[in-house]
Amino acid sequence: MKVVVVGAGEMGHGIAEVFAIAGHNVGLVDVKQEFLDKGMTRIKDSLAKLEEKGRLKEPSTTILSRITTSTDMEGAAKDAEFVVEAVPEVVDLKREVFRRLDAVTKPQTILATNTSNIRITTIAEATSHPERVVGMHFFNPAVVMQLVEVIRGERTSEEVIQRTVEVTKAIGKVPVLVRKDVPGFIVNRINAAETLFFCLLAQRGVRIEDVDATAKAQGLPMGPYELMDFVGLDVAYHSLEYFSKEVSVEYGQCTLLRDMVNSGKLGKKSGRGFYDWSKGRPEVRGNQGAFDLTDVLALEINEAVKLIEMGVASPQDVETAVKLGMNRPFGPISAAKAFKSSEIAEKLSRISQQLNSSVFQPAASIREGRMREVLEGREVRPQQASNVVTLERRGKVALVKINRPKLNLINGEVMEQLDKVIDELWNDQSVNVVVVTGQGDNTSAGAELGTFFRDPFQFLEFGRRGERTFRKLSEIPKITVALMKGYVLGGGFELSLACDIRLATENSQIGFPEVGLGLVPGWGGTQRLTKLVGASRALYHILTTERMSGKQALEYGIVNRLVKDEDEALNFASDLAEKAAPVAAALAKRLVNKAGEVPSDVGLEMESFASGVLFSTEDLKEGISAFVQKRKPQFKGR
Repeated sequence: MKVVVVGAGEMGHGIAEVFAIAGHNVGLVDVKQEFLDKGMTRIKDSLAKLEEKGRLKEPSTTILSRITTSTDMEGAAKDAEFVVEAVPEVVDLKREVFRRLDAVTKPQTILATNTSNIRITTIAEATSHPERVVGMHFFNPAVVMQLVEVIRGERTSEEVIQRTVEVTKAIGKVPVLVRKDVPGFIVNRINAAETLFFCLLAQRGVRIEDVDATAKAQGLPMGPYELMDFVGLDVAYHSLEYFSKEVSVEYGQCTLLRDMVNSGKLGKKSGRGFYDWSKGRPEVRGNQGAFDLTDVLALEINEAVKLIEMGVASPQDVETAVKLGMNRPFGPISAAKAFKSSEIAEKLSRISQQLNSSVFQPAASIREGRMREVLEGREVRPQQASNVVTLERRGKVALVKINRPKLNLINGEVMEQLDKVIDELWNDQSVNVVVVTGQGDNTSAGAELGTFFRDPFQFLEFGRRGERTFRKLSEIPKITVALMKGYVLGGGFELSLACDIRLATENSQIGFPEVGLGLVPGWGGTQRLTKLVGASRALYHILTTERMSGKQALEYGIVNRLVKDEDEALNFASDLAEKAAPVAAALAKRLVNKAGEVPSDVGLEMESFASGVLFSTEDLKEGISAFVQKRKPQFKGR
């Protein structure tokens, strides 16, 4: 496909590189050759780094050969199939570019704009065919960031939307569909409220160093003011200026950024902004506690609710956009699960009053106590719950899988569904053996660390919930078999330890990384591993975070048997389901589990009672008859 990128600047050269890496011929256009030369130099440097890291499938010279440069936009674009405009965020400039493109390109050519804020409809009005104009908003740096917001203008055709989504996937990006054309779309709409918030804080005399230090203490790579400097204060200012015209005049309350830009303080690009960048990245020193991080989360949740109320995007797409666009482990939808509507409404009302801005007033759904319903999509568009844990019955064997490829990370939703599956199987007389593993190549790489917890107690309760679920798995009156494959780390290892029997592939990677992250195994790992291998070996693997292979785990007695694949594990489980009497197996595992918890005389007494119970079962009679008759027993579990 012949692609033309108009603008070789900060975004344009990166977008051209992305398309070239994906195998497309790219024409890079700008008004001056010096701009093109600078853009090509940056592309060459970027490709060299990617090649050095082994991230290119072909030589960088081959990729570079696909990119041609030109100062003749009409000549370059006349035979293009796909055009991406990436000129500065000036409405009139963008409209002029699209007017000229509309006049020379083929009718079927898609005209995409990389605008970060301007409504697509406003730009498309400059063309005679607005149905082929679409938003395709990349994030900086385009080569690294995975998100692309695909924005539907008021007259964009469905065919153009679908083709743009397909192109986005084909170049290795994640498309998020913005269904309604609003200023800022998803990520920058949410960012605008935050930018205004921090600008007003600074105008009220809050020390920016203290705010940034507080933010970085929460694990963020940059504080808000350092980040504004890094991106460019002119970018932040022009964004708020546009919002003041298109959304609310109160976005114009931020006069600080205007004054700084007018005085030439643009941040990193000019060497000075909130900080001095003349000697490289500034060292931020401040006191923590300048603001409450949950206040910022409340602002994000509020803007997310507004977007969903307006029909701009689905809750899932808002979450994905914020996570990928802001390069964060969680978005406003998951963060909101830690709060009640009334808590968010109180925070927003307080912020709005303190900063004298209606921008921060709570959205209607939050005021009315319907935040959870809106953010879960129950009011806007009913959605079927995702099956993050699947259950498949194969004869007398139940196959349970964590279904979050490729790492099958465990979060609250996984734990909830796993708990329900265990309950469902508990009294299912048709199932004798339960096999537990993950979908795809990995069992599970552990807990999803990006989950948001509002305080230590909430995290503690999440840990206790996991302990209860895994204990329930260890006590279910069925034989449980863990299939350990690929990554079996942290919570994935603990899930396996909660099973009765562990099978593993030879090269699986097993271990506890928690101590290296400042945590401890919290779902029974310290207790169960110690009982299996003793305190010395358990301490070694927990404290060093050293991983072991499936073969090593077999030698240590953690794994009972090596298997080649899932089919071999299921064959083992099917054979076990036929030859183990269900009631006897259930009582046997109960006795073994209690052996380390009760005195030996109590354990022996329990054995006696179990033997007495089993003596009256039909399965005992069937087992003896089958043994005498030299045939396979047909156990019925009674």
